[in-house]
Amino acid sequence: MSAYDAILSAPICRLGARFTGDALTRLDFLTADIPASTRLDARARQLAGELDAYWDNPAHPFDLLFLPTGTPFQLRVWRALVAIPAGQPTTYGALAKQLGTAARAVGQACGSNLLPILIPCHRVVAADGLGGFMHSSSGTPLDVKTWLLNHEQRAQSQS
Repeated sequence: MSAYDAILSAPICRLGARFTGDALTRLDFLTADIPASTRLDARARQLAGELDAYWDNPAHPFDLLFLPTGTPFQLRVWRALVAIPAGQPTTYGALAKQLGTAARAVGQACGSNLLPILIPCHRVVAADGLGGFMHSSSGTPLDVKTWLLNHEQRAQSQS
């Protein structure tokens, strides 16, 4: 049995989706060579449609039930992430100042986000560069972050 309820195609990778009841509870970036699911239930079809809308327009507001689980602090950071407009990244330090906490704590909360894209942790960068992504400071996770930021920036410059 798969660890995912659905594996969806995305422009740069595959996305593994897990649901609890009707709520999306986890979205993982997977390598592009993993086969996508051929049959999707209603929850996965809705998620696929919402993601397709995001690929077309990064400012698309997601309209599906998703349930982030984390500490009260993480949930506070994640609520702030949802408010960051597509194509307008902020820094860990600026977000930390807004929340009255430390940049490193914001970075740890961003890295623990189980619902990337919907909770756009990729929109937070270091003051002197890209920063990390998914608790990584190099490799494929940063390639994904770079792609997402570029995708949002391109869309914003076309509008």
